[in-house]
Amino acid sequence: MKPLKSIFANLPTGILYSAIVLSAMYGCGTSQATPGAENHAAPLPVLQLSNVPATTYREYNAAIEGRVNVEIRAQVDGILEKIFVDEGAYVKAGQPLFKINDRPYNEQLSNASATLQAAQANLEKAQVEVDRISPLVKNNVVSDVQLKTAQSNYAAAKAAVAQAQAMVGNARINTGYTLISAPVSGYIGRIPYKTGALVGRAEPQPLTVLSDVSEVYAYFSMSEPDFLKFKNNTEGATIADKVKHLPQVDLQLADNSIYPQKGKIETMEGQFDKTMGAVSFRASFPNASGLLRSGNTGKIRIPEQFEQAVLVPTEATFEIQDKVMVFLVADSNKVTGVPITVSGKSGNYYFVDKGVKAGQRIVYTGLDRLHDGTVVAPQMMSLDSLLKVKPL
Repeated sequence: MKPLKSIFANLPTGILYSAIVLSAMYGCGTSQATPGAENHAAPLPVLQLSNVPATTYREYNAAIEGRVNVEIRAQVDGILEKIFVDEGAYVKAGQPLFKINDRPYNEQLSNASATLQAAQANLEKAQVEVDRISPLVKNNVVSDVQLKTAQSNYAAAKAAVAQAQAMVGNARINTGYTLISAPVSGYIGRIPYKTGALVGRAEPQPLTVLSDVSEVYAYFSMSEPDFLKFKNNTEGATIADKVKHLPQVDLQLADNSIYPQKGKIETMEGQFDKTMGAVSFRASFPNASGLLRSGNTGKIRIPEQFEQAVLVPTEATFEIQDKVMVFLVADSNKVTGVPITVSGKSGNYYFVDKGVKAGQRIVYTGLDRLHDGTVVAPQMMSLDSLLKVKPL
């Protein structure tokens, strides 16, 4: 029998390459099939799934505004003479905020008052003339043309008085506009102008913004899939009825703390934003302590009850493309990656609708060492003990 070296030496180059590859593959296959490989199964923590009652939350980014946000603007042009409040101060309705120099407007009022007095004097004079001529016409002493002329002069004098009264009223209004008072109770925002600045109706910036935050509104947007879920799963014949049946909501603040007062979703916009593919909702929260201010941000948390849900720790999952997966442990202790359908999340846990069920086992950690068909040595752990360490 010829040695392999001499056989390979007489083969064509292409056949020689194929023979070498087949030899290598055969060698690898025989090495993987070494008896006793199952004895090298990795010991990994394995969790048996079970159903638990739980509450999860759907979270939406929210922008907070006061119940009333009023831009305080100058109604007349002039020099800002006094500022009675400071930024961030709480003021009551009717409290003075700003004073614009009123000397020009006082002069206008004085001029209008003088014009009114002159008009009233002319009216009295015209009335006297009518009273004088009326009996003379009646006794045919003078012609009625003179009476008609006197009556016309009286009517013109009366109109002049009305015009002068309007000028006085307008001047008085402008004078009143020089003292700007708070229309509602609330907190003063930024004051961009300082004493001595020229202000007026044409200025782009308001003198300040006054916010009534005794109650605040949190505006948030719901995507179209979430809206359809809300529409299909919430009690009520109309959208307005469904909004009324929504449970009270929480507000998670920027530091992840939960605002102590519960809120209520009140309204929904009439149409979707085409650019965002979402529809806006408004929730209201009481704010007697003044903790929340206009411009704050947070998250609206809508609770969702699960009477019996399969609980899967997030550590026991991995993602492939857009799918959430777990390694399911079969009776032979071989693992298989299966996708799961997540219906909600709370803390470090997913609530699962499909993919796994109570009683099945999944690998808890060490997923990076696994692939389909890997044999593991299960180190069983209790869900109750896990919940004590990492509660919902």
